[in-house]
Amino acid sequence: MKQAQKQIEFYENKLNYEMDPSDLYEAFEKGTDYIALDARRKFGFDKEHIPTAINIPYIEITEESTKSLDKTKTYVCYCDGIGCNASTKGALKMTKLGFKVKELIGGIEWWKFDGYATNGTKPTKGSEFECAC
Repeated sequence: MKQAQKQIEFYENKLNYEMDPSDLYEAFEKGTDYIALDARRKFGFDKEHIPTAINIPYIEITEESTKSLDKTKTYVCYCDGIGCNASTKGALKMTKLGFKVKELIGGIEWWKFDGYATNGTKPTKGSEFECAC
């Protein structure tokens, strides 16, 4: 029974601290208090980012750079995808600064894979897609 409880806690924690692109998209559609935070460097954000996202590269996340952010919102950190850990570093820094944070599974790569549009100098149009989750 002890092993089952550990697994339950593990999966509950994953859901508390991570979300997938379809969950984020749905949260945006419902007008909830989620803000996408692109933790990549500015040139990556400028090229392509999730609509409405803000950009604070993880190396620049400080008390000073986040002082104008609303701590009642939940910030969903993302980066390029599973081969990048900028979102994890950003989420850790934001959490240490007292923000509510989640990490986007798969980053912008999976956002596009799920068919959602991006903004920027090289945006992806998006497609009619419905997540099977």
